[in-house]
Amino acid sequence: MAEPRIALIHALRLSPPAIMEAFARLWPEPFLMNLLDDSLSADLARAEGLTPAMTERFLDLAAYARRCGADAILFTCSAFGPAIEAVKAAHPGMPVLKPNEAMIEAALDAAPSGRIGLVATFRPTFASMRPEFAQAAAARGIALDLREGFAEGAMAALEAGDGAGHDARAAEAARGLADCEAIALAQFSLARAAPAVARATGKPVLTTPDSAVARLRSLLAA
Repeated sequence: MAEPRIALIHALRLSPPAIMEAFARLWPEPFLMNLLDDSLSADLARAEGLTPAMTERFLDLAAYARRCGADAILFTCSAFGPAIEAVKAAHPGMPVLKPNEAMIEAALDAAPSGRIGLVATFRPTFASMRPEFAQAAAARGIALDLREGFAEGAMAALEAGDGAGHDARAAEAARGLADCEAIALAQFSLARAAPAVARATGKPVLTTPDSAVARLRSLLAA
């Protein structure tokens, strides 16, 4: 397939730069279209859980991307797993990726014991990702030991333009997970903190953008 069109659907304003950088570095050929509804993350936090109306909004965004000629869809916000599953079911003929599914597989490769540290800057992400990790681990017969570290204030720091402060908070959250075999960074925007997290823990660090780009390239080249 020459120059595939890939729709990137975001629920956080901080997500696009990380995935755009990963594509530029790892696979610059695709035509990328970005769809952003940052009210989704605010509504999820306010509702304290996914609602049917939010799932309908995900379906609407995916349908629009399909009408625009998208060959694949990558969602970049980690807290909406069930809504993305609904999109997958509605579009069985095209690749639709959750933000973390490729990274989860890579994390399990790096941590065969199942002892994985998960760092997030958006608290609802944990509730969405726990079952995703559990399902992937169960499929491999791995006893999952998922440990979580919330980087308090990191997202606010990044929104305020304090990238160094964001990275330092992520590294501090990860430091308590240093006994894990591998560290997974839940948000696309967290990818920039990977070097700081690696220095703080001395462990392999998996990021969502690089893993997702590699998976999409594999799927669309098949």
